[in-house]
Amino acid sequence: MKKLDTKLIRSVKSSKGQFISITIMIILALTIYVTLGMVGDNLYSSIFDYYEITNFGDVFVEVSRIPKAAIDKLTSIEGVDMAQGRISGDVPLRVEDVSEKVNVRVVSLSDEESRINNLFTLDGEELGERERTTVVLQQFFDGRDMQLGEILTPYIGGKEYPIEVVGVVASPEYIYLMENEQTLLPAPDKFGVIYVSEEFAQMALGYQGSYNEIMIKIDDEHLNRIDSIIDEIEDELDRYGVRRITKREDQLSHSMMMQEVESLEAMSGAVTFIFLMVAAVIINIMLSRMVKKDRTSIGVMKAIGYTNMDIIMHYAKYSISMGLIGSLIGILLSIPLSKAYVELFILYMNVPMFGMKIYYAYFAYGILLTSVFCIISGFIGARNVLKITPAESMRPEAPKSGKRIWLEKVKSIWKRISFSWKMVIRNIFRTKRRAAFLVIGIALTYAITIVPVYMSSIFNLMFDLQYGQFQTMDYNIDFASPMNKNAILEVSQLIDFEHIEPKAEIPLELSRGWRKETTSVIALAGNTKLYNFKDQSGMGIQLSKDGIFLSQILANSLDVQVGDEIIIKSYFSDKDDKTIKVKGIIEQYLGSNAYMDIDQMYDVIDERDLVTGVLINSEDEVVTKLKDVKNIRQIQSLQDMKNSLLEFMDMIIASMSVMMLFGGVLGFAIVYNITTVSINERIMEFSSLRVLGFDKNQIYRLVTRENGLMTIFGILLGIPLGYGMCVGLSSAVSTEIYSIPTMISPGTYIISAIATIVFVTVAQLATIRKIHNINFMEALKNRVS
Repeated sequence: MKKLDTKLIRSVKSSKGQFISITIMIILALTIYVTLGMVGDNLYSSIFDYYEITNFGDVFVEVSRIPKAAIDKLTSIEGVDMAQGRISGDVPLRVEDVSEKVNVRVVSLSDEESRINNLFTLDGEELGERERTTVVLQQFFDGRDMQLGEILTPYIGGKEYPIEVVGVVASPEYIYLMENEQTLLPAPDKFGVIYVSEEFAQMALGYQGSYNEIMIKIDDEHLNRIDSIIDEIEDELDRYGVRRITKREDQLSHSMMMQEVESLEAMSGAVTFIFLMVAAVIINIMLSRMVKKDRTSIGVMKAIGYTNMDIIMHYAKYSISMGLIGSLIGILLSIPLSKAYVELFILYMNVPMFGMKIYYAYFAYGILLTSVFCIISGFIGARNVLKITPAESMRPEAPKSGKRIWLEKVKSIWKRISFSWKMVIRNIFRTKRRAAFLVIGIALTYAITIVPVYMSSIFNLMFDLQYGQFQTMDYNIDFASPMNKNAILEVSQLIDFEHIEPKAEIPLELSRGWRKETTSVIALAGNTKLYNFKDQSGMGIQLSKDGIFLSQILANSLDVQVGDEIIIKSYFSDKDDKTIKVKGIIEQYLGSNAYMDIDQMYDVIDERDLVTGVLINSEDEVVTKLKDVKNIRQIQSLQDMKNSLLEFMDMIIASMSVMMLFGGVLGFAIVYNITTVSINERIMEFSSLRVLGFDKNQIYRLVTRENGLMTIFGILLGIPLGYGMCVGLSSAVSTEIYSIPTMISPGTYIISAIATIVFVTVAQLATIRKIHNINFMEALKNRVS
């Protein structure tokens, strides 16, 4: 073994604490990079393989009613490869507990050999020709703990239809199972999808010989002009009451999955970069200190013939060895961690062929990335080797010239400061760069810590804002089809209530210029007591009779401001487009709706006294009393939504705990290494203090005070940094379905500060042995010699 390599091993051994702490940071950086990168790639490729196998559609159209002949005619449009009809309807499911509300989406399966949105059978048998059988979506099957052969009883049009479960399936349409855009969170025990024969669906849902949904496949070579094809489809279907046209990119499940893939990629890059940057700076500081300490040895090495490059490479090997060891362990850890991550996704998302495939390119990229960071930081840290000459290195280095700091000139303050604190303050000002790095590092630790604390609290806050302040009804009841206002009277006679209001929720196309969005426009009584509208400044506003109000998400999508005019296109047949002014942009964090006065809605759609549901405040047993009303499609209660959140919080808390761990490791590594470097540089100073009568605990308190002061400054700097991170994360995570408000409570700042102080304290305690192990007499003798 070469002499320099032997010296390298000794150097690693003598600084093993720092070596290990920096290596752990590199391990985490590489583990995050490889794990999230591979999981994201596996998820993306699995989804599109799944789409290919199941022939997932490109365009989905909801209509009032359409015959098969009209659907077949769509294939005459250039670019339309296939078009198939189906019947779909949401209905209540009868369950043992009558107070429990469970809805199912009954979807028909085409008899055609080649189906669009084909199913992937996971267990049992495929749907046969027997009329009263069904195959059930896996999430719902597992969520309700069902068994094959079990009888389900959907309640359709006032009649119970017992059907036997013969199979368990997955569908590309419901990889992420959500009932609609408003629900946000999956609730597989409360909502599911069951597939039945076309004949049964037409009979039970009242669509004999017709359909209410169309699935369309576009030729690959025509996908680049899909918007113009959709316009042609819309014109062709105009007479059949088009309710909504959805492209694949806007399809609920697909949209959620693509956002998940994007967030994995973003986190993989951002967190890895932060950890490697911090590790590189620490390596730089540490090697600078090491070169300074080995000044005499370097001079001797140069004197006996070692070149500058030989010596610089010796120190660079120190950082490279950390990078290689960290890379190797990181890669080994990333493989089981990726598998665990994939299994977690499989629990919540239904991609049958989703599995773990190892992408070796990530290993190569990870090692290359880590090596580049470590080599650069190693060379920069060891660059002072070039300044050392053999002759000068034999003499002790001249101490830095001291001078008064600016605070000493402020006599009125300086004379009130104790001797110990004066030493602390002087040391901070004399090592400004290191102190600045420590402050920035602690600020970064605080910022990384505040993000998970904020995210774990924001979902509760969003639900409170949406379902406690914005919407204040106890029950939101949807009718199976639009009805006359008299239906409200019938509902009010069946239950005791405190307040009841009509609503008309109609899907309309809103457009401004080339921008267009199809959304549910909710029409309410002008003096509604169950919706509290607020503008962006938080001021309460009321619905106007001559304008429309948009959620912030929708306003951003259409790029409109208050006072702009938009065009409303009704899907009711033979209705002209209407121009309407935007009267306000409102706070709404879940869903992207538009709102208007119900009388104005009647003018827009040219229909009078039409309602699609009611909103109720009631302490009565609403679900039980209305469960047999045949024209009610679903009853949503506030409590159901809160229960869904509580179930989902377990996953959120687990994710946030991992983020807190990352913040803790970062804080520990920064404080431990900077403190160690500081102690090593000040051995002579501490030895002098011992001669003056200071004991070891008093000296340790000096170091603790320095770190405590830096922690205070770090937390203060971390507050705006953490706020900026939360704003950035909210913006990145927000989608067209929900937006995350940047509302950080004082409690979040306090919890993050406490966590940061704990991380710093642990790192500080880890250095206490270094003070107690210093041989003060030896240090003084070396100085004298």
